[in-house]
Amino acid sequence: MTGSPIWHPFTQHGLNEPIPLVTHAEGASLYTADGTRVVDAISSWWVTTHGHAHPRIAAAIAEQAGKLDQLIFAGWTHQPAQTVAEGLVEMVGKALGEGALPYVFFSDSGSTCVEVALKMALGHWSHRGEGRHRILVMQHSYHGDTIGAMSVGERGVYNAAYAPLLFDVGVIPYPHPGAEQATYDALERECRAHAAAFIVEPLILGAGGMLFYPPHVLAEMARICAAHGVLLIADEVMTGWGRTGTFLACEQAGVAPDILCLAKGLTGGSMPLAVTLASEAIYQSHYSTDRAKTFYHSSSYTANPIACAAACANLAIWREEPVRERIALLAERQAAGAAMLAQVKGIANARTCGTILALDYVVEGAGYLSSLQPRLLAFFREAGLLIRPLGNTAYLMPPYCISEEDLGRCHQALAEAVKLVKG
Repeated sequence: MTGSPIWHPFTQHGLNEPIPLVTHAEGASLYTADGTRVVDAISSWWVTTHGHAHPRIAAAIAEQAGKLDQLIFAGWTHQPAQTVAEGLVEMVGKALGEGALPYVFFSDSGSTCVEVALKMALGHWSHRGEGRHRILVMQHSYHGDTIGAMSVGERGVYNAAYAPLLFDVGVIPYPHPGAEQATYDALERECRAHAAAFIVEPLILGAGGMLFYPPHVLAEMARICAAHGVLLIADEVMTGWGRTGTFLACEQAGVAPDILCLAKGLTGGSMPLAVTLASEAIYQSHYSTDRAKTFYHSSSYTANPIACAAACANLAIWREEPVRERIALLAERQAAGAAMLAQVKGIANARTCGTILALDYVVEGAGYLSSLQPRLLAFFREAGLLIRPLGNTAYLMPPYCISEEDLGRCHQALAEAVKLVKG
């Protein structure tokens, strides 16, 4: 498209890179205005789980739009929200332990559900009369682009221009293999100083470079937090809904956080909706006859009925269809692809976690602003693939319905892209 008034996110328009016009989508395929079929290998920014335009989800959206499209959620409610909340409490209870997170607060996006989590944590300690206000974060983390979410993310190119708006946090080093003790020691020191909460992306740091760490590390970090009464916030906006091979990444570590953030796949990727689930203790610290202890957070579209209807359909798909089997098959195919890619000269650290595959191209000047990134982006686009590298790191996070043939195309393209490194 040319001459458009649209200012696109994470796009430097001064580079004049082409912006394809997509007209429709189905399953793992996008179709552009010129008739080109594009394989959506990153689930349109990690959101689409079962595939685009899923019939059950589309039907639920259409039906709800004709009944109740919007409702103020402060002091009012509707059945789709009730159904979603009850379904989530049940699913999360089965994954993390019955009754682990019995309360559901609705919001609109990954960033906002993180903001909600931070405010819940700080409100918890304030209402208890305890002066805990320091938030701990992991090095290289990313939690969104609103002010609080940026504050608890890695400081760098994403947010350098907005530094005056960000609050100070305690940074825990990323648990590099063989150096995990440094992470534990730093977390222990911060927890002893009466931190309020530790927010973490379980098992995978996404935008930070698809950095993986094992479940036992998450379990030990959770143990340290619990030993000192520090709240654990699990940001499963990206890792939830089966991406790591289980419904929640926390399952693999046997960890039940105090606060859990979910978005992206909540509606199967069809509508913007997010939730923050809270423990009994978090809810009770805000429960009072004192109106000053009200949880003061909302947006106009909190728990929008149409979005909730999409989420209801998604929950039904998880209950009634073999979603976990599809995830397991995709994970198996991704592991085979990673084994092949590991043999390609110029590729390092080919790795998988559940349905996610990532690798690093060996170049000078590695990192998010690597000069390789625009060339990779163009190469994949010309190959009819939506693959959006993070600097010199490329990854695949496709919908669970992707065919073996299309996934193979993606693996082959990752291998062939090495010629850009050599060139």
